[in-house]
Amino acid sequence: MLKKLPGFSDGSTRASRTGCSESSTRGGCSSQRPPQRPTTIMANRHPNPCVENQVLRYAPRRCTTPYAFLATVLLLLCASGCRIVYPARDPCNPQPCVPEVIPREQAKVTMPDYIIEPPDILTINAISLIPRSPYRLSQLDVVSISTSGLLEEGTIAGEYTIQPNGTIQLGYNYGAVTAAGKTVEQLQSEILNLLRRDYRNAQVWITLLQTSAQQQIAGEHLVAPDGKVNLGTYGRVRVVGMTIDEAQRAVQAHLSAYLDNPQIALDVFGYNSKVFYVVTQGAGLGDQVVIIPSKGNETVLDAIGQIQGLQSTSSTRMWIARPGYNECGGDQILPVDWVAITQRGDIATNYQILPGDRVYVSEDKLVALDTAIAKMVSPLERLFGVTLLGTQTAQRLAFFEESAIRGGAF
Repeated sequence: MLKKLPGFSDGSTRASRTGCSESSTRGGCSSQRPPQRPTTIMANRHPNPCVENQVLRYAPRRCTTPYAFLATVLLLLCASGCRIVYPARDPCNPQPCVPEVIPREQAKVTMPDYIIEPPDILTINAISLIPRSPYRLSQLDVVSISTSGLLEEGTIAGEYTIQPNGTIQLGYNYGAVTAAGKTVEQLQSEILNLLRRDYRNAQVWITLLQTSAQQQIAGEHLVAPDGKVNLGTYGRVRVVGMTIDEAQRAVQAHLSAYLDNPQIALDVFGYNSKVFYVVTQGAGLGDQVVIIPSKGNETVLDAIGQIQGLQSTSSTRMWIARPGYNECGGDQILPVDWVAITQRGDIATNYQILPGDRVYVSEDKLVALDTAIAKMVSPLERLFGVTLLGTQTAQRLAFFEESAIRGGAF
């Protein structure tokens, strides 16, 4: 049953008040507002007997589509459960558990002996490199020669360099003597025989002062992919899988084939083989992986600091994924409370990072949703843009063609 409320009338009553008939109203009484559709008012029996005779007014129904969409998105995010926190885990597997005793800030552990692997960089410096006997002289070697039993003007004394042609110049009285390819004893015997032609009591002493052909060992040496370091003329030594002390003994043993009791100092210059990873989820734009050499003292806060903090697409949800299995038989997942570490100084989840760890920083879900929507809308935007451009171009061409037919009159 429909009732009329006070203040409402039909179209004829409105027309009579304004002085325009229904036909004139339709025809366009320009000075008056056009007729509006009356609001439908239903007078039904209310379920509540106290308001039985009241008239119910139903306002126009509002659109709830955005709210329904937002509620659907939130429901999907909540229904995803632990997959948001650990997206790669199988929910059927045992849940991750964190051991009570685990290295963290102010409770760190020391690393075991460092194992050399490619591509580490070693510093090798020679302390004692004495040529192995019998050493044969070569060009540019320097020897010291001293004599006795000679006249003062014929005395030979001083340092002599072996010339590129392999000889030593002993002066005008004695000429040149071949020294390259001979030992110190052989050269000493040859010079003595030369001097005793003129001096019966002549004596000669020769000492090797400097060798030119001997390569010095100093500086950085890269561990090659085959696990060896290059020592130049002394060959290559395999050091992969050894500690620093073991590698030092291996290099000295290798040099013993060329030198007498060689002594070297060996240390690691670049710790390149022991690394950990910081993986930043890209919110649909591609993940970023940063490889950081492990020095054995880093924590989660240090790792985030080395990548210049969190990005605009990152959230504060993160965890450490450690290779292997935990005590519960599941993955070694160590959740990190970023807000507690940074804002409250809580060290409970500021774990010590070990070589091979993956520090995973999750994406911001709103940014990821915006990126996903942009990926879906972008092809449509391009299609509509091309269509609009083509339509406008066709209209302009038709306009100029029509103008040309009319003789250029616009």
